[in-house]
Amino acid sequence: MRKMKLTLLAAVMVVALAACGTKDNNVDPTPEPTAAAQPTATPEPTATPEPTATPKPTVTPKPTATPIPEFTQTFKDVYGEYGLKAGTCMSEFMSNDARCQEFIKKNFNSITFENELKPDYILDQEASKAAGDLVVKFSPATEKMLKWCQDNNMAVRGHTLIWHSQTPQWIFYDNFDTSGNLVGREVMLARMESYMKQVFELLEQKGYSDMFYAYDVVNEAWLDDGTMRPSNWLTTIGEDYLWQAFYLADKYAPEHIDLYYNDFNEQFKTEALYNFFQTLKDEDGNYLIDGVGFQAHLYTKDDMDLYFAHMDKIATLGLKINLTELDVCLGKYNDIGYATDQNKKIQGQFYYNLISGIMERVQAGSVKMDALTFWGFADELSWRQEYNPMLLDRKWNPKYAYGAALLMKEYAGFDEVTE
Repeated sequence: MRKMKLTLLAAVMVVALAACGTKDNNVDPTPEPTAAAQPTATPEPTATPEPTATPKPTVTPKPTATPIPEFTQTFKDVYGEYGLKAGTCMSEFMSNDARCQEFIKKNFNSITFENELKPDYILDQEASKAAGDLVVKFSPATEKMLKWCQDNNMAVRGHTLIWHSQTPQWIFYDNFDTSGNLVGREVMLARMESYMKQVFELLEQKGYSDMFYAYDVVNEAWLDDGTMRPSNWLTTIGEDYLWQAFYLADKYAPEHIDLYYNDFNEQFKTEALYNFFQTLKDEDGNYLIDGVGFQAHLYTKDDMDLYFAHMDKIATLGLKINLTELDVCLGKYNDIGYATDQNKKIQGQFYYNLISGIMERVQAGSVKMDALTFWGFADELSWRQEYNPMLLDRKWNPKYAYGAALLMKEYAGFDEVTE
């Protein structure tokens, strides 16, 4: 890695007879000496010269922003050196936009659908009423995106099966109609099993199963205070619905698809999640879960030590860890940081310290990780765009965060870089 150092230049001009400072960074040339006066026969007394004004100090130039080059490295190449896939989310818009497609194909080799595999996209109410059972159907957008991934040799993370949000509430009611009553435990367990079975069977039937290397079985089931998040899954089945979900996913998912629990604010839920994961075992004591998804929706004012303490503790369980939705917002929650050059430098430093710290753990063998996924790549496309959280700015120019994500410290916003 090259060594970079910004040197501040200051110039102060001292003139024997007169001098003055300037307010800008340009210094006037040194004046030529005044020609010597010719003596006269009877010199007249000269007036006492007025004192020369004290020179104003020349303003020290402010350091300029580190120029960010056109990078030739790609995330998939850099992370591949550590045995990781580099991922991004993809929306329906991005799948139809040529510019997004080209950027994704160049830089990433893993895709997570932003919405198109969530329950409300793949569960068909009218078909379920007609069949008397939940019916899984892929929407046209889902089909198109799966085909695009297949055609472009992309690996896929499935996101998500069991979630309190973006799940149609009619699935919990008699006759699949919210005007009726909530069904009981046994009916809902049967529906959960049918749902799981159909998802994995449909992927296999359509020839897409081999693309998948991971699936988020359960998403965001725990609150920051360590209690279970209220949902109709919890209401109809009971507190063991999480164990049942992983048991059924393990029953129907092919062996090559790792089964994940995925959550946000993960660093504030360490004890609850650590204890919960140890319950996800079968009667022989084998884990039903393969990995833990750290969503990593972070802020530049977050505590990095706390985050790594969480990661290190979860890693002791021997489960895989993936960063699944990484973005780093300027400022902190409900206190947006302005997109100044200095704040973008702080963002770059945060990205660099996070990703380099992860790679150190991967190399040391203390963290098992096979993919790192960003939740997008350009600020204008981000779901949190007001916080400017991504690697490219709103005009698609690389930020310090871009160099940081490539593990190029000299372009990550550090004013001084040493080996």
